[in-house]
Amino acid sequence: MKRGQGRPQKIGDLIQRELSDLLYRELRDPRVGMLTITSVDVSPDLSHAKVFFTLLDHKRLEETLRGLKRSAGFLRSQLAKRIKLYTTPELRFEYDESGERGDRLSRLIDAANKPK
Repeated sequence: MKRGQGRPQKIGDLIQRELSDLLYRELRDPRVGMLTITSVDVSPDLSHAKVFFTLLDHKRLEETLRGLKRSAGFLRSQLAKRIKLYTTPELRFEYDESGERGDRLSRLIDAANKPK
């Protein structure tokens, strides 16, 4: 681990837990449905946070992204009330494709190993 990476990682984990709770309990945007926050990457200066998420219904990705971007200010203000930091990071939401990519690779490996 690089020097100076410990604090952003811990804050990212804390933001992930708090955001999950906020999305479940507080957010009333109908565009944001069932999603899972997979990770939060916080910049070293703690000014920005990339929030990676996955969805159960991939057809609603664009709609969910619009809802999350629209709600980012509200979520940031609620995080500021829950987490005592000098400045609360700006939230940027990105879809996490790693689960789909892993599933696709697994299917390719299974197909290659299938007896002919």
